[in-house]
Amino acid sequence: MAHGRITGWATHLPERRLTNHDLAEIVDTTDEWIRERSGIGARHVDGKVTEMSAEAGRDALAMAGVDPADVDLLLLATCSSDQQFPASASVVQQELGMSCGAIDLNAACSGFVYGLVTAMQFAEGGMETILLIGSDALSGITDWTDRGTCVLFGDGAGAVVIQRSADAPTLLGWDLMSDGSAASILTCEHGGKIFMNGKEVFRRAILAIEGAATRALERAAVSMDDIALVVPHQANIRIIEAALKRLGIPIGKAAMVLEHTGNTSAASIPLAFVDALGKGRVDPGDLVLMVGFGAGMSSAAAVVRWDPPGA
Repeated sequence: MAHGRITGWATHLPERRLTNHDLAEIVDTTDEWIRERSGIGARHVDGKVTEMSAEAGRDALAMAGVDPADVDLLLLATCSSDQQFPASASVVQQELGMSCGAIDLNAACSGFVYGLVTAMQFAEGGMETILLIGSDALSGITDWTDRGTCVLFGDGAGAVVIQRSADAPTLLGWDLMSDGSAASILTCEHGGKIFMNGKEVFRRAILAIEGAATRALERAAVSMDDIALVVPHQANIRIIEAALKRLGIPIGKAAMVLEHTGNTSAASIPLAFVDALGKGRVDPGDLVLMVGFGAGMSSAAAVVRWDPPGA
């Protein structure tokens, strides 16, 4: 029986780059203040979900050698769709020349991992080729007068092609969770801007990462020592450091792009993962732990055995 595996990957960032020094011209802040509290040095802005998704998706398909007409399903993880409806996935589908099912999936910053688990289930059910994209344009819903939140967010997209071509499962364990009792601590109303209770998000995020990662590892029947690379949601360096410390994982095992991208929501995990692949940090057979948290509060983790084509 064939199983799903990642066969192509790509990312896209908008052209406009906003540094901490640029932000200091807009709100009362400094580069030092932002870096100390978040680990962020710059972010890309003025993106559009459909445009970024199409760019990343097109490049991922080209890398995998897949004709868009052969894609069976497009999953787009986003919480900042270009419009209320139709789904941004439908727009991207048309732009890429596909003829298949296309849906948006909203689990905020956990969205890419939710999408990965979903795509792998479709592959296990017999679907041959799935394009998964994580894409968000948070700059459009950021309050640029609120220095507590505007320094954190950015735009970007990351895409992977999943094909039913592996001889053994590559998704070894996963965990999907949501705690609706905390829905009000990180929100954005229709037509509004992002509201965040920073202290409460910080506290709950650390626990969410720890819980999701632990349950995914248990399901995969592996230990922390077996993990070669951790790909955490790129939200805040303090959250990442505290969560990894609780898990007993050295920060050196983490894929990090936070300094250059800020928090890009559903795009952050694929952005960090593709960056790690480009730097040669993952070898065939390595186990990768992807773990995210987001509004909801949602959380998600996946243990993936890296099995690239030709390995």
